[in-house]
Amino acid sequence: MGDLFIKQLVLGALQTNCYLISHQETKETIVIDPAEEAERIQKVIEKDGLKLVAIFLTHGHFDHIGAADLLRKWYHVPIYCYKTEKELLEKPEWNLSEMFGRGISLKVDGVFQEGEKLHYLEKEILVIHTPGHTKGSCCFYFSEEGVLISGDTLFAGSVGRTDFPTGSSQELKKSVLRIAELPEETKIYPGHYEETTVFDEKQCNPFLVE
Repeated sequence: MGDLFIKQLVLGALQTNCYLISHQETKETIVIDPAEEAERIQKVIEKDGLKLVAIFLTHGHFDHIGAADLLRKWYHVPIYCYKTEKELLEKPEWNLSEMFGRGISLKVDGVFQEGEKLHYLEKEILVIHTPGHTKGSCCFYFSEEGVLISGDTLFAGSVGRTDFPTGSSQELKKSVLRIAELPEETKIYPGHYEETTVFDEKQCNPFLVE
C-alpha cells in the first residue's frame, strides 16, 4: 500500500471485517465499517497513535455499523454513507438490527455519490456505487494502491445476499461485473472472509465465470 497501512479487525458475532486505513507518516486514519466492539477499535487507535478523521460505511446493515455512533462521539468525526443508503441506516427493520434485538437507527453526517473522488490520507479514493446487497451499497477504490474495499458486494468466491430489504440479484450481478473491469491485480478487501483479487475472482467466482 505504499505509504498507507491497512489494519483489519474481525468484529462481532458475524465476524465482520472492519478496516483501519492510515497514512504512515501523518497517522491520519479512516475506519471503514466499524462493525462492533468500539472499545477494541479504540485500543488500536490509541496504541498506534492514530488520528481518526472519518468513518466510511460500505452499506448500512447492523453488523457493519454497530460501533459507528460511539466512535463518532469519542473522536468527533463524521460518518458517511452512499446517498441512497440513508433510509436503510435509519430503519431498524431494514438494517436488520431489529431482527437481532438491537434496534439501531443511525443518522449520517454526509453522503457519497457515484464517481465521487474523496481526498483523505493524502490520496484520492473513488466511490463506486454497487447496488444489489442493498440499494446503497458502495465500494472504495484506492487506484494508486490497487486496493478495493468491497463491503458485502463481493467476497472471495461468492457475493452478498440479496434477500434482505432493498436487495436485488439483478443489480448485484451488474455491480460485480463492474468490479471485474478493474485491473486484475486489484486486491479486494471484503466485508467478510479472506482477501482476494480481481484476477482470482474472474477465474473461480461462479458469479463472474461464464
